[in-house]
Amino acid sequence: MLKVSAKKQKRYFFRLDPDEGQIIWHSKKLRIIPIETIKEIRTGSDARYYREQFQIAPTYESRWLTLVYLLDGSYKTLHLIAPTRDVFQMWETTIRRLYSMRQQLMNGLGHTAMRQAIWERQFWKGADEERDQKLEFDDVERMCRRLNINPSRDDLMRRFRQADTHQRGWLDFEDFRKFVKALKVRPELDRLFRKLCVETHSVDGNLRYAGFVSFMRKDQQSILSDADLQRLFLTHETGIWTLRNFTAFLLSPCNAAFRDEKHDMTRPLPEYMISSSHNTYLVGHQLVGESTIEGYIRALLHSCRSVELDIYDGEVEPVIYHGKTLTTKVSLRDICKAISRYAFVASPYPIIISAEVHCTLPQQTLIAHIMMEVFGDALVKASTDGGQKIEVLPSPEDLKGRVLLKTKNLYISQGDSSQDKEQLVDTESSSTETSASDSDLREEIKNEFKHEMKKARENEAEMIKGLKSELTKARRVLDRVNPRRSSNPTSARPIMASPSATPPPQDKAKPKMSLELVSLLVYTVGVKCRGINKKEQYAPEHMFSLSENTANKMLKQNVSMMDLIKHNRTHLVRIYPKGSRIGSTNYEPHRYWSAGAQLVAINWQTFDQGYMINHAMFQRNERAGYVLKPLALRSNDKRLLSKRTQHFLDITIISAQQLPRPKDADGHEIIDRSTPDPYVEVSIHIPDWTHTPFLPPTDEERSYSPPANTSPATLAATTARTIAVKSYVVKNNGFNPVWEQSLSLPFDCVGDMFDLVFVKFAIKQEDREDSEPLALYCTSLAGLNPGYRHLPLHDAQLSQYLFSTLFVQTRIRNV
Repeated sequence: MLKVSAKKQKRYFFRLDPDEGQIIWHSKKLRIIPIETIKEIRTGSDARYYREQFQIAPTYESRWLTLVYLLDGSYKTLHLIAPTRDVFQMWETTIRRLYSMRQQLMNGLGHTAMRQAIWERQFWKGADEERDQKLEFDDVERMCRRLNINPSRDDLMRRFRQADTHQRGWLDFEDFRKFVKALKVRPELDRLFRKLCVETHSVDGNLRYAGFVSFMRKDQQSILSDADLQRLFLTHETGIWTLRNFTAFLLSPCNAAFRDEKHDMTRPLPEYMISSSHNTYLVGHQLVGESTIEGYIRALLHSCRSVELDIYDGEVEPVIYHGKTLTTKVSLRDICKAISRYAFVASPYPIIISAEVHCTLPQQTLIAHIMMEVFGDALVKASTDGGQKIEVLPSPEDLKGRVLLKTKNLYISQGDSSQDKEQLVDTESSSTETSASDSDLREEIKNEFKHEMKKARENEAEMIKGLKSELTKARRVLDRVNPRRSSNPTSARPIMASPSATPPPQDKAKPKMSLELVSLLVYTVGVKCRGINKKEQYAPEHMFSLSENTANKMLKQNVSMMDLIKHNRTHLVRIYPKGSRIGSTNYEPHRYWSAGAQLVAINWQTFDQGYMINHAMFQRNERAGYVLKPLALRSNDKRLLSKRTQHFLDITIISAQQLPRPKDADGHEIIDRSTPDPYVEVSIHIPDWTHTPFLPPTDEERSYSPPANTSPATLAATTARTIAVKSYVVKNNGFNPVWEQSLSLPFDCVGDMFDLVFVKFAIKQEDREDSEPLALYCTSLAGLNPGYRHLPLHDAQLSQYLFSTLFVQTRIRNV
C-alpha cells in the first residue's frame, strides 16, 4: 500500500497478524502497531481532512485508510492508500473486527473465554518463531522471559516435561495450553476459598449458597436482593461452588471493581460536573505546538463535553491558534466540521464551545455564519420572538444533541458605568468583615481584569479599521431596508433571549461585537467576574471564567469558597489553567469540583495526575461526560457542608497477574534477561477541604500500617491532601507476584463527598521509581466497589492492558 505523509509518499508491504494482534511493515527497521493501541479508524470522508492537507486527489478517497494510535506516550497517525478497492475493504473489515474485539476486552474485565483464547494464540505465535507448530525447550524459556517469569532452569524443565505428555521433546498447541494453565495456578485464591469454606463450616471443601450470601454481605458489602443473589449463585453452578466456580466469579463482570451508575440527567446544567478541555486545538506545547482538529476528535471520543476555541482573523475565514505564540493555525470551518462529526458519538448530551474571539466585526459575522452552516439545527440560537426570561438553566436531557456557544457578550460589559467597572474588582463577601486574604483576592481579580482590559485594547486596535467601514455599510443597508429607521434608530435593535443580553442604544457607543454572533449566546453568555457577593447579581445564563490562581485564592478562604459554592448551585463557572503552564501540565481538578465549579478545563494532551483524576471522574455515569454533583454541592442545606468525617481506606494488596513488559520507542517489548521486582504504591487524593488534613493520632498507629521501611517524608502529604504508601517488593516475578499485604490510608471527607476522593494504584519496579509505572489504576471512592476485586490495569496513557490485573481487597473504615 502507499504510505502517505505531509513530506512524502512511498509504497511498503504491510502485513496484518491477527494472532499477535499487530500491523507490521519494514521501512528502515521493523515497524509495528499493536491493535490495542489503535484509538480510531478513519476511512473515506472521515479522513478527508488529511487527504486535503496532503493535497491528494479526491479519486483516492474510497481507498484511504487512516489509523490513529498511541505509541511511546504520543498520538501518531498512519495514512494508507490501498492499491484496489477490494484490498481496501479486506483491510478495513479485518482491522475493525480485531479492533472491536479488543475494545470489548478493554472495557473492564469479563469475557474470560475470549480473553484466554486471544492470550493463548498471541503467546503461542510469539513463541513459535520457526512457524513449525512446535515449541522446543529454548522456545519455552524465551516465552517465559517475555511473560516476566524467571524460574530456575531445573524447575522449568520439570514443568516442560509434565506438559510434554507424548514425550516428544517439544510441545504442540494442546501441550502448550497445559503448560500455561499450570503457570496460571493461583495459590492465593485457593487460600481465600479455603478460608471462606472454614468460616461457613463447609464439610467437603466447597461453598454452598449460605456461605456465598455471607461472603457477599460481609466481604463484598453487596446490596443486591436475596433473589438477585440466588440468581447470581445459580449462574455459576447449581447447589455448590468449587474453587473453579469461585475463581470464575471473581473475574467476571458480576464482581467488577468499578461501580457504574446512571445519574438523573433532568436537573439544571449547574448541578453537574462537565468534562472540559483547555486549548483543545493543541496537541503539544502551549508556545510552539501544533494546532489541529485531532485534539477535538480525541477529546470528544472520550466524552469531553466542553471544548475551547481561540479565534483570530484569517486571510479568508477565521482561524484557530494560540495567540502571540508560534503554534500553527487551523481553520475554524475545519474544526467545526470535526466537532459536528464527533460531537455525539460517545455521548448524546450537549456540547459547550468555549470561545475566545479576537476577530474584527466582519470575521465575527463569519464565525456565526460558519457555525450556523456547519451545526445547523443543532446550534442553539436566540429566539426570534424575543423568547422568555430565563429563570433556570435547562438540563442535559433538555439539550440532548445540541451545541451551545459561550463567549463574552461585549454589549453587557459596554453598558457598565464607571462605578460598575470599579465593582469588577470588588470581591466583598457576604461576611461583614474583610480580612487580609480578602484584599489579596481583590488584588488578584483586579490584576486579571487589568490583563483582560489590556487584551481588549489590543483587540480593539485590530478591530478599529473594520469597525468604521462595517458600521457604515450596516447603516446603508438598514436605511435602504427600513427608511423609518433614521427617525427611530432604536427599532433596529435585535430581540435577545433575555433582557441581560440586550445591547445599549446605538448612540451610546459603537458596537464591538457582531450582532449575528451575539444571537448565538443564549444559555452560556460570557461575562466578567464582578465578584461573588450579595451586591452582585448575575442572570442564570451569565457564565464567567476564573484562572487557576484566582480560584486557589478563593479556596483558601472559607467564606469565599462558600460564596463560590452557593453561586455554582445556579450558575455555570469555568476554571482554566494558569498561563505559566506552558508545557500543558494540569492541576488536580477535584480541588475545584469541591467548590462546585462545573467546567474544570484540562489539557487533554498531557497524561499526568490531573488528567488521570479527570478521566477517573468521567468514567462514571456511563461515560456521558456529565456527572451529577454531590448532594452537598447542590442542596441549600448548610448542615451537609458542615459535616466532616474521618476514615481509613483499608487495602490488602493480594497479587498481580501478567504484568506487562516495558516497550521501547517503536512499541517493541524489551525482552532481556531481567525480570521486574515489582511493588505497589497506593495514593489517595483528597480535595482541599479548608481543614487541617487528617492523620492518625498516636493511639491509631496500629491501624495505619505503611511498610516498616517507609520514611516519615513518604507519609507526608505531597500536597496538603495526598497520602501515599508502598507495599514491599516481590523479587524476580512479573507474572504472578503475591504480596498479601495490608495497608491503611487516612483521609477526611466533607459532606459525604466520596465522589471527590480518588485512589490510585501504581505498580512500579524497584530501583526504577522515577520511570513510568508498569501499570496503574485510578478511580474515585464513589466508583470503587469494596471487597475482593480484580482491578483492570492501564498504561501511563490510560489504555487498558488486555491481560494484566491487580487483585485487592478494599473497605472504608470510619474513625
